[in-house]
Amino acid sequence: MTSSDLFDIAGKTALVTGGSRGIGRMIAEGFVDAGARVYISSRKAQVCEEVAAELSKKGSCVAIPADLSTEAECRRLAEEMAGREDSLDILVNNAGATWGAPLEEFDEAAFERVLALNVKGVFHLTKFLVPLLRAAGTVETPARVINIGSIDGIAVPTLETYSYSSSKAAVHQLTRHLAKRLAPEITVNAIAPGPFESKMMAATLEAFGEQIVASAPLKRIGRPDDMAGAAIYLSSRAGAYLTGAVIPVDGGIATTR
Repeated sequence: MTSSDLFDIAGKTALVTGGSRGIGRMIAEGFVDAGARVYISSRKAQVCEEVAAELSKKGSCVAIPADLSTEAECRRLAEEMAGREDSLDILVNNAGATWGAPLEEFDEAAFERVLALNVKGVFHLTKFLVPLLRAAGTVETPARVINIGSIDGIAVPTLETYSYSSSKAAVHQLTRHLAKRLAPEITVNAIAPGPFESKMMAATLEAFGEQIVASAPLKRIGRPDDMAGAAIYLSSRAGAYLTGAVIPVDGGIATTR
């Protein structure tokens, strides 16, 4: 095997949730560029279709809009995938939401939407897609689940995003639990991003961007290829012996704090 083969995902089938913007799009585009057949889902159907059409200009990308905050929608997305594919090599659980408010104003709604999508959505979609993942995976070449956590689930964030940080810590533990349950034909790992250009991070970067860059050991925020590279590593032969890992991709912010 050559070094280029180690990171080859050409011909693999992948589903990236929340794939129309931000980190999800970075991963989806990286997979398309690497020759994978990519499906993306997001809540906004028109945006999802537009992004799939754009990415299809350089590879294979199909939109399946879905609101993964409900178990029924997770089931429907899995059934749509099963109607199109006999197996699924890679599942990226990226769809997520955040919420910020002062402690005394942080109510039930501030928790419900975030936990429903960020934690329960990850669990239910993975559960419903296990048959397709098992159909793709073997002990030698397992199928891959990649959950998108956050460094806010590792270290306490500056902003008052209580439900978000709690949800991402839950994603990290769910990753480890599923990794044990689904081995050896399926690996389950998490990427814990630091600051990247995304709609979710826009307000934070606008308010604290300079301080974040100054405090980061690597003195910059993440680029799309940083995120795509981590996901491709976990999806390829190079990452076949990892499971239950939570990998911070954050320029050293959380790991050296």
